[in-house]
Amino acid sequence: MRISETHALTTVLPSVSWIPLARAHAERADEMTAGHRARKAAGEKHAIEDFLYDYYGTRPAQLRRWHPGVGTGLAAAPTGLAEHAAWKWYKSYPDGVVTLDTEAYMHARGESVRYIHGLLAATASRPAFSGCFGLHEWAMVYRQPEHRHSLPLRLGQAETDKVVEEHPIRCTHFDAFRFFTPEAVGLNRLQPTRATQVDLDQPGCLHAAMDCHKWATKLGPAVPGALALDCFALAGDIRLLDMQASPYDLTSYGQEPVKIETAEGKAEYVARQREFARRASALRARLIRVCEELLGPALAAENREAVAPHNS
Repeated sequence: MRISETHALTTVLPSVSWIPLARAHAERADEMTAGHRARKAAGEKHAIEDFLYDYYGTRPAQLRRWHPGVGTGLAAAPTGLAEHAAWKWYKSYPDGVVTLDTEAYMHARGESVRYIHGLLAATASRPAFSGCFGLHEWAMVYRQPEHRHSLPLRLGQAETDKVVEEHPIRCTHFDAFRFFTPEAVGLNRLQPTRATQVDLDQPGCLHAAMDCHKWATKLGPAVPGALALDCFALAGDIRLLDMQASPYDLTSYGQEPVKIETAEGKAEYVARQREFARRASALRARLIRVCEELLGPALAAENREAVAPHNS
């Protein structure tokens, strides 16, 4: 990854500003992860929420760590330098300001930033498709006696299989498609692969929206704390719908199903899906800006041009 542009500080926050921000961020993160941390201490599982931690590898301690983001420096406090000075990818200036060491970060992670930027930009450029009705979760249990979750199927196996067979399946997201049962793979109108993810990810997809959390985590200290938590919050909200619309019976969790096998259930699913797509669009745009601040104008433009053929 070539680095050809100089990145400068655009903002320096005084300690009276950034210390309360960091404290409020940690408190918000703790509140968001309290249930998970309590369950983990007790050795309990949660079929809905564990996905955010097991699949995405989310660590509460990492989530509560506040970062100012690219181009923002932290002035020294009366007690000394910001604690970020001891964190990876940060550097200190002679005047005591601590900031992300963008050059070092990009030398180590530049290719990842470029990939994330290209994928997010390509996804954002497409129209949202909202006709999948969450059938990916149904395809993951199709004609299978054993399932990923130790929950009963709402309709039983035979009726669940029937729903899959009576609906067109058009899953665009590889990380959902790869969990389809062998019998369901051929039923999907598309055959996504990791190599075609940039070609197929689209903004109406619940998993592409949840992945805003994935990409925010991978961008790490370059992402402002508030944006990171907003992405995590969205992923949690979407995960709930993902499971409510699934074939599983969630009454043990006090959750009502979204019955996508009915017209009413489909309408509810689409309405909530579109609202999540709206929220994800705003977060995706903010993540794209983070990437472009890291890349700089010339490299960002070059990268957008490189992924343009994927939208043809």
